[in-house]
Amino acid sequence: MRLLIMGPPGAGKGTQAVAVAEHIGGAHISTGDIFRANVAGETELGKTAKQYMDAGKYVPDEITNAMVRDRLAEPDAAAFVLDGYPRTAEQVAVLDDILGSLDESLDVVLSLVVADREELIQRMLKRAETSGRADDTEEVIRHRQDVYEAETAVLLPIYRERGLLVEVDGVGTIEDVQKRIFEALDAVPQA
Repeated sequence: MRLLIMGPPGAGKGTQAVAVAEHIGGAHISTGDIFRANVAGETELGKTAKQYMDAGKYVPDEITNAMVRDRLAEPDAAAFVLDGYPRTAEQVAVLDDILGSLDESLDVVLSLVVADREELIQRMLKRAETSGRADDTEEVIRHRQDVYEAETAVLLPIYRERGLLVEVDGVGTIEDVQKRIFEALDAVPQA
């Protein structure tokens, strides 16, 4: 199974993506993790990415697209959960091209739905306290929510129109949300 996991910042995508990857026997491919590893390693990509991440902005498409293209071509990515990409309509087209060049396509786009924006912000502030992520200030978190609404949430209708979108309530305990996700994925017809 090849799927995307989407939802606003703080919806639990990263937490759930790891469990979903294990559930489907695939790779968890997180652009955020790759960026953070480059930042920690102080690579040139990491230095550039850090400037954008600290401001709550997305890393430029050309960097992200190349990174995703390389990662999806690796042997363990025959089945995957893609977390944090695509985030723009332009990236949807690039992902389509990448998968087409690999003679693959998406099976599912899983959207974690959390309607209460303040709950999302509180989740991320709590995460900032426990993880020590310097980029999780309240101002940056609120900006990320705005960017998600303006640039990424608009992708959901594209995937709904393609018949790929599966929406799951993202409110509740990690285990409750995970159970809903697994039930929804297990109900998806396999090609």
